Formats: sequence, C-alpha cells, structure tokens
Amino acid sequence: MGNMATEIVAFLLTVSGWILVSSTLPTDYWKVSSVDGTVITTATFWSNLWKTCVTDSTGVSNCKDFPSMLALDAYIQVCRGLMIAAVCLGFFGSILALVGMKCTKIGGSEATKARLTVLSGLLFILSGLCCMTACSIYAHRITTDFFDPLFVAQKFELGAALFIGWAGSVLCVLGGLVFCLSLSEGFIDRTELSYSGAASFVETQNKHNKMTNSLHKEKEEPLRQFGRNAYV
Repeated sequence: MGNMATEIVAFLLTVSGWILVSSTLPTDYWKVSSVDGTVITTATFWSNLWKTCVTDSTGVSNCKDFPSMLALDAYIQVCRGLMIAAVCLGFFGSILALVGMKCTKIGGSEATKARLTVLSGLLFILSGLCCMTACSIYAHRITTDFFDPLFVAQKFELGAALFIGWAGSVLCVLGGLVFCLSLSEGFIDRTELSYSGAASFVETQNKHNKMTNSLHKEKEEPLRQFGRNAYV
C-alpha cells in the first residue's frame, strides 16, 4: 500500500511538472526589456521562442514572427528543440506511468508494470533535464548581454516563462526519481520475502531432520537393549 501511495505522489509531481513545462513553450515573456537606467519608458519589448513583440504605453502590442528558422540564432534553435523534446518525453512518460502504476488494472504482470514505471520515471527525468537546459541556455544569453559593458543594444531581463520552466523541470525530475526509487523498494521487499522464505525453509528442514533422528534413536534403543540382555 505504501508503494502505491508513493507512485501516486510521484505521478502528481510529474504531471504537474509536465503541465508547467508544456505551458512554458507558448508563453510570451521569455525575456522582457530592462528599464535599468531608463527615466521614461515608452515601450516594452518582449519575446519568446517564436516571435518578438513591442507594447507601447497605451497597451497596444505589435508582434513579428521570426522570419526563418535557418536564420535564427543558434541558441533559440537549441531551446526550441529541447523544449519540444521535453514536452514529448513528458507525454510518453505520462502514458507509461498510467499503464505501469499498481493502482491501474492494465499493463500485465507486476514485473512488467514495474519496468514500465521505471521507464516512465526515466522519461520524466529526461524531460525535466531538457527543459532545465533550455531555460538555462536562454537565461545565460540574457545575463551575458545584460552584464556586457560593450553591448549597446536593447538589454533584456529574465521573463516569467523561464521561472515556470525551471519549476516544472524540478517537479519532473523529483517525480521521476521517486518513480525509479519505487522499483528499488519493491525489489527490497521481494528480496526480504525470498530471504524469509528461505530461512523458514531451512528451519523446517532442520526440524524435519531432528524428528527423523529422534525416530531412528527410538527404533535403535530396543535393539541395543535386546543385545545387552542376550549376553546376560
């Protein structure tokens, strides 16, 4: 029962993290223009992995999609690929977790369900690592330009999407680790069970040997007594 509750907690963690990771991909504010040293702000620049936008003081936004994937900066292409991989890995991890958990009636034998659960945990860990890497690469580019004294173009700050992605990736990694540890708990339980079964078998065998020896002694005792009386 405890192992089933552990799997349910891990499933809630991983699914929550995957939802956060998936919501990060279309979120607008990956980076927002910095107001450091600006007296009057007439427009706010912001962008994500798909477009760049500007919002004026009246609240009207004007967005422009990135024209060509081949013309993009390398770090944006890498972040796109990692985020899409994170969403796909989390999706397949969710399906395997539903099939492999003990609270479901599908998936085959307990050994097969345990393997599926561990595989889903590994997929969630990979999903979290992909999202964490993508957010870290994007944030590194922002901070590098921000603290570069020779960079004279518009400087940006970290957007809300990066923090959401980091939070989701941490939840995915934690839930995946719990899924993987649930197999070790089951393995330990089976090992203890086999050890206890072997110990009980040895104990039963010893009792049987003792009873057999006592019966042989009881049968040999009259023969010895008869041998003594024959020489009297």
